Amino acid sequence: MTDSPLAPLSPEAVAALFTRADGQFLFARWGRPIVPVVFGVEDATVSILKGAVEAVVALASHKMAETDPELGANLMVFFIRDWAELVQTPNLDRLIPDLAATVTRLERADANQYRAFRFDQGGGIKAAFVFIRMDAAMQAVPAETIALSQIVQTILLWSDTAFVGSSPLAILRDDGPAILKPQIADLIRAAYDPALPMAAADPAHALRLAARLGRAQ
Repeated sequence: MTDSPLAPLSPEAVAALFTRADGQFLFARWGRPIVPVVFGVEDATVSILKGAVEAVVALASHKMAETDPELGANLMVFFIRDWAELVQTPNLDRLIPDLAATVTRLERADANQYRAFRFDQGGGIKAAFVFIRMDAAMQAVPAETIALSQIVQTILLWSDTAFVGSSPLAILRDDGPAILKPQIADLIRAAYDPALPMAAADPAHALRLAARLGRAQ
């Protein structure tokens, strides 16, 4: 993004955030209340992550629920030490297509995070699966920052290149918590405008989003 840190994003910058590496524009937001569940961490970290979910959901004027009638929980967050753990997790291959190939690809890339989505018939997000490998880099990041970053990147179907080299968060002080960049916060609010569709593959949708920035309060 090349826009001013304080000015609303331009239509071009908005489009870039939802245009994938293959050139396809694809936008989607959640079409149902979010029900999170967290695996692999202590209760204190679970509370931090669920607090981040609540904050971002409130920002979007979306909803949470106690249970999803189809899936039980529809936002599953896994903290792991090694990608190989995924192929050893019972029934996970039912949720993640081509799980073994995905794990191989993540290992080769030395990735420390991965997100997968499932969609309803209208194209809206109905489930998301977040995997965080706690390598040395992740262990150096405060839990609050990890939680906020992952939920922000899960509240919408961003491009696979949206935040490469530019985090959606900003750190005001070296010893302070990260905050959501105001431009990204405005875009999340705009994306959940009830007048807009839950999903869009037409790049013109970026114009509709951009038109709402600055007044999506």
